[in-house]
Amino acid sequence: MNQFLNTIKNIWKTEELRRKISITLFLLLVYRFGAYVPLAGIDPQEISNFIDKVNPGAKGLMQILSSFTGGAFNRASILALGIMPYISASIVVQLMCLALPYLQKIQKEGESGRKQINRITRWLTIGICMVQAPAYLTMLTTKFLPFSSVPQAYLLDITTSGGRVLFWAISVLLLTVGTLFSLWLGEKITDKGIGNGISLIIMAGIIARFPESIIMEIRNRLEVGNGGLIFLFLESMVWLLVILFSILIIQAVRKVPLQYVRHTQGNTSNYIRSVKQSARQYIPLKVTAAGVMPIIFAQAIMLLPAGLLTYVGNEKLQTFGKVFEDIYGFWYNLVFATLIILFTFFYTAITIPVNQMADDLKRNEAHIPKIKPGKDTADFLDNILSRITLPGSILLAIIAILPSVTIKFGVTQGFALFYGGTSLLIIVGVVLDTAQQINAYLLNRHYDGLMQGKRAIKK
Repeated sequence: MNQFLNTIKNIWKTEELRRKISITLFLLLVYRFGAYVPLAGIDPQEISNFIDKVNPGAKGLMQILSSFTGGAFNRASILALGIMPYISASIVVQLMCLALPYLQKIQKEGESGRKQINRITRWLTIGICMVQAPAYLTMLTTKFLPFSSVPQAYLLDITTSGGRVLFWAISVLLLTVGTLFSLWLGEKITDKGIGNGISLIIMAGIIARFPESIIMEIRNRLEVGNGGLIFLFLESMVWLLVILFSILIIQAVRKVPLQYVRHTQGNTSNYIRSVKQSARQYIPLKVTAAGVMPIIFAQAIMLLPAGLLTYVGNEKLQTFGKVFEDIYGFWYNLVFATLIILFTFFYTAITIPVNQMADDLKRNEAHIPKIKPGKDTADFLDNILSRITLPGSILLAIIAILPSVTIKFGVTQGFALFYGGTSLLIIVGVVLDTAQQINAYLLNRHYDGLMQGKRAIKK
């Protein structure tokens, strides 16, 4: 406890770190405020009343959508689409980079190439918003708030054709601008604050629902009498073990030994003798090198059927889409787990360039023992990544589908989403990443202090 308090004091004493954390918290507060601003003419209470009446599976899907948007989805907020269109655009662009030689060439152009890829992703984000915003409004006007109840549900008169066109035009514009504003906030957090802004925005929306979920779970166990204190205690212990297991998976690494060759020169008997000295180090290859991005990608893909099938009038296709609305169903979890495994391999392949790593090792006169530099080293690293990524992806998939298992034991829907699943993995991954960046700032401050102390002694 004392060490934790000392860390807090050190953070407060570091002016730059304190400023970054303050900016991050302020921008997250702005995002949370925007999640409560409804679209023009919408009564959020009507949507809440409808959600309370839907079936458990569909309600769970809405809770996931609401979590990714900080509750904005359930409130018909201007930020209802959240950051998910940008995530979907990132998936499409990365797939296109693998298939199109032109984009592959741009990727290799360094910083300028990265800016072009980001520009393409933003334009694609706008295009996706133009598709998802009408789909969301269609759900509002057909499923959530039928036009028969328009006078009670809306503040604007959209019963006329002109009113409907105006409502749709304004709402699509607001939803698109809301997504771009969320993206801007995330980029500002990354540049001016601490941590990854996009991930922090998603995490902020998830954590916002945590207190309510805890209270509902406690009431379920104590007031309703579903298990009592003993079951609540056991449930809490298992939950802590799941958190610990998630941390171990995210932090687990495979250490690949390295051997560096250093050249030193010594003057002996009027000639210079070159002496080779070996220094052993290692490459830390993470078991889940892709982090939580495969889960975010897979979740974004799983949300597509519910939105796209809104436009389809075919009853068979709508029945097929309802299968994926039940997040606790067998088929939903089977497809979800499969996508996580596939995206883990895909994201690991594009984020860890083994060929470049092999070239860098060769350039720095380093090699893996008993492995030849160059292509053999790249193949060796690729084989290791494949072997450790498979169990890592399977473990991620198991944790991701854990809520559908825990709900069978009487856990409430809200708390089940934190009992493993996407929410828990995102929170753990983002917290660990942010904590590492804070520790890096503290270490830099420590080294600066030592250097300043030495200068003071010399003076």
